[in-house]
Amino acid sequence: MKNPMFWVLLTGVGILLIQQGLPVHSQGDSQTDSKVMDNITVKQGETVFLRCAQGDIVTHTAWLNRSSILYAGEDKWSVDPRVSLVTFNQEEFTIKIEDVDMTDEGPYICAVQTSSRPRTTSVHILVQVPPIIINLSKDIVVNEGSNVTLMCQASGKPEPSLTWKLLSPSGDLASEDEYLDISSISRQRAGTYQCTAVNDIGLDVQTVEITVNYAPSVSEGRDVGVAPGQRGVLECEVDSMPEADFEWYRDDRRIFNDFDGIQIEDVGQLSKLTFLNVSEEDYGNYTCIAINKLGSSNTSFVLYVQDGNSGSMGTHVHTYSCLLLAIILQFLLSF
Repeated sequence: MKNPMFWVLLTGVGILLIQQGLPVHSQGDSQTDSKVMDNITVKQGETVFLRCAQGDIVTHTAWLNRSSILYAGEDKWSVDPRVSLVTFNQEEFTIKIEDVDMTDEGPYICAVQTSSRPRTTSVHILVQVPPIIINLSKDIVVNEGSNVTLMCQASGKPEPSLTWKLLSPSGDLASEDEYLDISSISRQRAGTYQCTAVNDIGLDVQTVEITVNYAPSVSEGRDVGVAPGQRGVLECEVDSMPEADFEWYRDDRRIFNDFDGIQIEDVGQLSKLTFLNVSEEDYGNYTCIAINKLGSSNTSFVLYVQDGNSGSMGTHVHTYSCLLLAIILQFLLSF
């Protein structure tokens, strides 16, 4: 690295480039022309350009960040590969910083030494950062009636605002705070909760899943009529979380799968008791019980005899009506 023949001097009014052999003035001396430029606001990850006007009588010039020299003329002092020289001539001295981060925020000074007196130009870089959710509640499983608190924290600049929302058709549960309190949660409040962090730069969205456990609730049983020798099905439907286990009973006797030509099929929240070939012994009262760790619920069914001839009788009546109508039409057409 080249060592230019001048010193960098920190003073109360700026940073001076002092040529060797020239007198050094005290901090109280107003021997420096100082200019403050407008702040430069840049988004994280972008490139910022720092421009400084020169002049024909400039002898030495440098860009500094706090007390560190970035460039002294064409000589690079910074070891940061993101910092590079853009323009260096009699009119302009410009450098750039790529992929700007929060560590780049702060004051920058262009110090110029002329043949008569030094001058400085200062500028402050403000780095804006999009929101990032840094702390979020985990997915949780609770029992119905419990109190629940969800937390969402985010970083960013400007400071992001936070909102909570239940992702449901109603969407009526929301909060404009990092905390969402749900008192005595019901099964209707189970689902996906979305936290959104927003500032002027962008947004970040993450979700939390709440599972609400509750005891089974069985739908009212529907009695079924089946003719002897036919196939009959009793259906038991339950609403529960977690899913319930089913038990079937004939009076006080429990029924198991493939017992006396009866099949039991459980699919999710539905259990089917199927009679492959209904006999006289199958008619009677049946009970379905749904059980999970929070409780149980039951309902009753009646499998009763349905007249097997009612269907054929209906067919005979329909056929007789058609024949009678044909005879009447033939009689009318004969005139």
